[in-house]
Amino acid sequence: MGAVIRATTAMRQLLSSAALMAVALSPFMQPSLVKAAPASEADMTLYSRITALNACLAVSNGVEFKKAIGIAGETLTQTIQGQNGGAIAQLGDQPLPIEDLRKGSINSVLIAVAQVCPDQMPADVRDKIQEALKAGG
Repeated sequence: MGAVIRATTAMRQLLSSAALMAVALSPFMQPSLVKAAPASEADMTLYSRITALNACLAVSNGVEFKKAIGIAGETLTQTIQGQNGGAIAQLGDQPLPIEDLRKGSINSVLIAVAQVCPDQMPADVRDKIQEALKAGG
């Protein structure tokens, strides 16, 4: 019985020490205050393709196209905000206003959907995207 009491006491001391260390180290374990790097072209391609794939899957499972694009666009916006502080390298180092980021995200998702699963797009939307891409060079 004495061994059990000693083991329990040792465990309490160990846990108390661990808790004290956690409190002491917590300021060093906070998220970094270092500014996130703007999203690179490779980041944007990856993010856009992932969100486009999600939109394609949603549409193929019966979600209305406009709703699927809206959700994918917001997902892309939140990803850029969270991972890159809202900045896109191709547009500069400064974070974009949220509304500009949302509009650009929708456009990026639409372009990516046109590449990943054009058959999931309504024909008129697909045609507008193709026209815009041709006009943009």
